[in-house]
This record gives sequence, C-alpha cells and structure tokens, in this order.
Amino acid sequence: MKLYNENGEICISSDVFTTITGAAATNCYGVKGMAVRSKTDGLVHLLRRESMAKGVKVDYNEDDTVSIELHIIVENGVNLMAVCRSIMSEVRYVVSNATGVTVRNVDVCVDSMVI
Repeated sequence: MKLYNENGEICISSDVFTTITGAAATNCYGVKGMAVRSKTDGLVHLLRRESMAKGVKVDYNEDDTVSIELHIIVENGVNLMAVCRSIMSEVRYVVSNATGVTVRNVDVCVDSMVI
C-alpha cells in the first residue's frame, strides 16, 4: 500500500499488516493462536508464533483502507462473541495506530477450539 503526504511517499508492505494483525489478535484473551487449513488433508493447524501471518488475509480497498480476515483457534469455554468483538476492536486500533491506515472491516473466522 502506498500513502502520499507533503514529504513524499510511504510504502507499507503486506507483511507489516499481517505481522501487526497476528500479534494483536493473539494477545487477546481466549485466543490460542492463528490457524491455517492444510490443503493436503483439510485439517486446521495451529501456527507457531513466527508463522502466524499465514492466518491473516489483508485486502487493499480503492479508498486507501484495508479489510482484514483472521483465522483463529480459541480456548475451550470462552464466549465466542466476546472474544471476536475484542479481537475486532484490538486489531482495528493497533493497525490504525501503527500504520496510519484506516481499517474498513475485520472479519474473524473461528476455525477450531482447543479442549
């Protein structure tokens, strides 16, 4: 994504968005980690901390905003609605604060629950 201001141009890589988003989401209560669905066996796998960006999809919109989709694994017994609302709020705030880019929407997909 390219941002323009009076001093010049700023290029923000998609890796920046995925790293910031993954860190913000995994810091929320009830989140065990980021998830990815295996293409070979179709199972959901918990990602390690260094590869959690695979569970994040960032789409760039024409109005210089971003849309984020997260795939997570949650702990057993948590209120899914409360955890998802918390993640949406935290990700929107952290990404906007760190990059200066407006987040249009955050979609949270709960792929699995750890018992």
